Amino acid sequence: MRTVIIGANGQLGTDLVRVFQGWALVPATHADFDVCDAAAARAFLSAVKPELVINTAAFHKLDDCEDQPHKAFAVNATAVRDLAVICRDLGAALLHVSTDYAFGGEPERTAPYTEEDTPAPINVYGVSKVAGEHLLAAVCPKHYVVRTCGLYGVAGASGKGGNFVELMLRLAREGKPIRVVTDQMLTPTYTADVASKIRQLVQTGAYGLYHLTSESSCSWYEFAARIFELTGLKPDFAPTTSTAFAARTRRPAYSVLAKQGLRRGGLTPLRPWEDALGAYLAEKGHRRAAA
Repeated sequence: MRTVIIGANGQLGTDLVRVFQGWALVPATHADFDVCDAAAARAFLSAVKPELVINTAAFHKLDDCEDQPHKAFAVNATAVRDLAVICRDLGAALLHVSTDYAFGGEPERTAPYTEEDTPAPINVYGVSKVAGEHLLAAVCPKHYVVRTCGLYGVAGASGKGGNFVELMLRLAREGKPIRVVTDQMLTPTYTADVASKIRQLVQTGAYGLYHLTSESSCSWYEFAARIFELTGLKPDFAPTTSTAFAARTRRPAYSVLAKQGLRRGGLTPLRPWEDALGAYLAEKGHRRAAA
């Protein structure tokens, strides 16, 4: 299947390029075309004539999205609509990567969100990503929407200078005090696992909306604690709350996703987040030998 991966040099895109080796693969980066330039996107994709396009491009720094909502919607919604129109015209399928921030995650919630739950985002980033989901579904019949959560990968997140795991390790090695919130629940997810499951998903031809994260859940504090446990680091580390942390942009208190779509399609779930984290740390050479 001739496949274009947009954002091929990003955190998830890098792993997608690796797991899609052996396909007729065309990696695309911002140097090839800007997703916000519909004419350039059409020219590139028309020349390639793909059967499948995977879009990982996103404007995802939360505070920047609040400050630049026009850019957030241009990248996360309007560009997705334009890609959907192009793919429809070319007869290609479009897989678009979305986010757990589609949901508001009220603090009292304890049940993971299913694909059937109604989105209710609470920040500009989440709203723009949900808009992109709806525009894609309205325009391109052959589409997949994959929502994921808490991504970290070997390549690091473009625009963020790494990922949460690497940030925790850097702060610990610099001897800086580390305070991490205990009242935001999520599922940390390794991009290598997401990429492998996306490959399986597109081979089914079962279009639609899917939640794709590791199994189980934790708080950001528990995630950080496990990082330090597996690496043997013992930093100045303590819990805090969202109120005390005082982040400028609101985040969901609970954004755990149920994976009913995968199970309905006969696909196995991803491994637990603890196992995936251990594999990531081993691949990066961070994991202590006795862990």
